[in-house]
Amino acid sequence: MSAIVEVKNLKKYFKTGKGVLHAVDGLTFGIEAGETLGVVGESGCGKSTLGRTILHLLDNTGGQIFFQGRDITRVNKKQLRELREDMQIIFQDPYASLNPRMSISETIAEPMVIQGKLGKAEIEKRVFQLMDTVGLARRLLNSYPHELDGGRRQRIGIARALALSPKFVVCDEPVSALDVSIQAQIINLMLDLQENLGLTYLFITHDLSVVRYISQNILVMYLGQMVEHCGADRLFEAPLHPYTKALLSAIPEPDIHRKKNRIILKGELASPINPKPGCRFAPRCLYAREACFQKGPELREVEPGHVVACHFAEEIQKEENG
Repeated sequence: MSAIVEVKNLKKYFKTGKGVLHAVDGLTFGIEAGETLGVVGESGCGKSTLGRTILHLLDNTGGQIFFQGRDITRVNKKQLRELREDMQIIFQDPYASLNPRMSISETIAEPMVIQGKLGKAEIEKRVFQLMDTVGLARRLLNSYPHELDGGRRQRIGIARALALSPKFVVCDEPVSALDVSIQAQIINLMLDLQENLGLTYLFITHDLSVVRYISQNILVMYLGQMVEHCGADRLFEAPLHPYTKALLSAIPEPDIHRKKNRIILKGELASPINPKPGCRFAPRCLYAREACFQKGPELREVEPGHVVACHFAEEIQKEENG
């Protein structure tokens, strides 16, 4: 299989009063058709910026973006409009992303109205179909966002994202604003939609329990950079980067009798504005050595399909395994 979405050395920088903020700094990866790539990391690491840059909601600073083998790094308005049919997004906050003055039917129909390819009767039929698909009762057709709970509002957002039958969807923390019981419903809905419609997801989250359940592959970000990337099962079985190990140690353990070694990160968080040479995680790393502060580690494949950016990943693994 070939990658439906591929980025090469993708960069997104923002100019600030103190310098240049490196939000996304040289990421390279691909996503196979029909799969889910989970992107995890602390708040502010660049996850959402990455998704929005791929979709051209933000202009990239450098690198290349490919969709179905076609270079879409630079597109005009007409090409971007065409891309919107194939690439969509589900936002984190369903209330903030919906127009409070538009009813459910108007919200779901809006992409089709803008597209201009369907007549009124066809759009109405499609709206009903989408409501059925995402589990929204038809009696809610003329309701407004403030009249609904968070789960139903997020279902509206999902229906709107699916309105033009996209192939690729960026899911920007789509369940983080929902209650735990509703989170499970939405995640299962998204898995069903992926299977039935052949969707490809970029799933952004800070919840590692969720990302393992929905993703085939996981990419770990730290201050704009990729520090580890491999299959979901492999990441949980044998994490190599010290940051990944710390993230995994923070997952709550359901068995209260099972003792878990929690890794508490200390030290000062490096600044993503005009970052200094060296590993950006080094100031908080338990294993940091002088070389880590001098030169940033390059991504390297330590086993098939498992890449990591750490000078001493193998040595650390041997030390821990005794």
